[in-house]
Amino acid sequence: MLAPIALFVYNRPDHTQKTLWALSKNHLANQSSLYIFSDGPKANEQDSNLEKIKKVREVIKSQKWCGKVQIIESKKNKGLANSIISGINQVFQEHKSIIVLEDDLETSSSFLTYMNKALNKYVNENKVFQISGFNFFSNKEDQNKEAYFLPLTTTWGWATWKSKWEKIDFECADYVDLVENKNLAFRFNMNGSYGYSNMLIRQMKTNGRFDSWGIRYYWSVFKFNGLILYPDYSLVTNFGWDGTGKHNDSYSLFPVQDWDKNYHVERYPDVIEMDSIRYNRIQKETKKQLSLKNRIISKIKRTLKIN
Repeated sequence: MLAPIALFVYNRPDHTQKTLWALSKNHLANQSSLYIFSDGPKANEQDSNLEKIKKVREVIKSQKWCGKVQIIESKKNKGLANSIISGINQVFQEHKSIIVLEDDLETSSSFLTYMNKALNKYVNENKVFQISGFNFFSNKEDQNKEAYFLPLTTTWGWATWKSKWEKIDFECADYVDLVENKNLAFRFNMNGSYGYSNMLIRQMKTNGRFDSWGIRYYWSVFKFNGLILYPDYSLVTNFGWDGTGKHNDSYSLFPVQDWDKNYHVERYPDVIEMDSIRYNRIQKETKKQLSLKNRIISKIKRTLKIN
């Protein structure tokens, strides 16, 4: 049994074409089921964006990208977060696992193989909440064709099970704990390495205008002390950092160097525990990259005399 794939698209026809083309070249694509969720136009949408949405829908219908394809077109705009949450819930009405992609992700030829092997291997492991196809700070010297566990969720090409998805609380009424408990916020922030708590607080205080499902997902997994499986070299690369996407502030922190679309994973851990060495490295690298990014921003502001 292969997990179905859910792809979420909106108004980027060229990105969508590239994502689907790479997916169709996966080793298990012709045996897999693909659900494509096409978000609709906003109220009073500009003609230029209506045309882009129309072109996206032409792309997704242009050929049979996987063994079985089902297209779900929304008449109205749901937004990124609501589209993903409702779409996954819909797939889980018929399936017990899922692989999730968005319209700016290019996958390696072994992506589906890796996902399905991991979903089958860890289906009964209570601590494993997610399978990630992406890897933080991928470098060629890290290539050992093995996977490992981290306590960090991802949104760039991932998979999970219905039993784990049902444990996620997207209402996050207890987010105030991060305001009142500094120690909790420190741990949630990857031991002070990244501002995840500020992201969740902004999401909740603005009543969802930040439109992030991912930070709410991470909050639930964090509270369950969940683990996520990662490949030692990324099986996904994000090519959507051209100003066309919803969130464009973290690619410089997590680049994929010299991406190899034919890379594959051969070894999966039998012991369910965090790889502390890699986790410590990610913390250090994130702090370093953030410090560099902040210095560059400060220099630009000084040059342009921005307060």
